[in-house]
Amino acid sequence: MQETFSAGLVIFKELSPGQRTYLLLHYTSGHWDFPKGRIEKGESKLEAAMRELKEESGLTADLVPGFEQSFDYLFKAYDTGELTRKTVYFFIGRAHEGEVVLSHEHIGYVWFEYREAVKRVTYPNAKKLLKEVEEFLSQQ
Repeated sequence: MQETFSAGLVIFKELSPGQRTYLLLHYTSGHWDFPKGRIEKGESKLEAAMRELKEESGLTADLVPGFEQSFDYLFKAYDTGELTRKTVYFFIGRAHEGEVVLSHEHIGYVWFEYREAVKRVTYPNAKKLLKEVEEFLSQQ
């Protein structure tokens, strides 16, 4: 079985104390998720997450220290059909001001408050991640 590793960020903007919006990207395959991508050779998980954020959204962010989550899932590789285990590491980032500029991998984006974001994000593991992020930020 092949293994692959990715990293990403759950990105938010603070509207007022305790009121946040989260960035969700609409991928060309139809799902809604957070900015993430493959960790390249020589990169740390965090470096990959920050690079992918910039490539996929045009944004930069400040890391919120103390949070790192990961999850695994299986899929069949498009090119070989081989079963692959993918591990994705996530961090939290506070977005710098700026306009979202999407990459070719995406067809849209939204900034949603938590309740709407957790409804919109597609996959159960991403919903669970967003809940953990909201709880973590609420305790800060």
